[in-house]
Amino acid sequence: MCKRWKTVFVLTLTTFVLSILLNLSSNSLLAFLPLAPSLVLLLFIILIGVLFDVIGVAATASDESPLHAMASNRIVGAKQAIWLVRHADGVSTFCNDLVGDVAGTLSGAIGVSLIFQLSPPSLGLEETLTTTFIVALVAAFTVGGKSLGKSFAISNSTSVLIAVGRVLRSLEALGLTLDSTAVKNKKR
Repeated sequence: MCKRWKTVFVLTLTTFVLSILLNLSSNSLLAFLPLAPSLVLLLFIILIGVLFDVIGVAATASDESPLHAMASNRIVGAKQAIWLVRHADGVSTFCNDLVGDVAGTLSGAIGVSLIFQLSPPSLGLEETLTTTFIVALVAAFTVGGKSLGKSFAISNSTSVLIAVGRVLRSLEALGLTLDSTAVKNKKR
């Protein structure tokens, strides 16, 4: 139980720090960007949230059997995909909760920043309607994208995990690993 509380604490602290860093950097960037690139940044952040949601769902929905067959055939990324399935709870927490929720919160904040770019703040009905519309649009794109992504992730979990496994394999080639036992085994 103590280990779980430590994990929750680390996750909460990581989310807090990550949110601050991403919010400061995106707001700083928005101060210099015109409207069109700001919209592209907003869509990019929404897509990041959707993409990580797809990865988290695929990890929880996948079966190890086809991945073991691929690993025995030396398919690049299959071993990493197996790791993702075996650690599905942590992968889901990281992808869906940490990255997904931070991206959702950040996209809402960027949406509000875009409103201030469009018009100076006032307390009129027009700004209230504009704010409501933009926030609803951001929420709709986020929820709609995640809904499509979840269906895709469940139907294509093996393909999704192999693709992510290939990315992880590339990162391992650069010396970055996810599993602490891999680091211990390299030292031996």
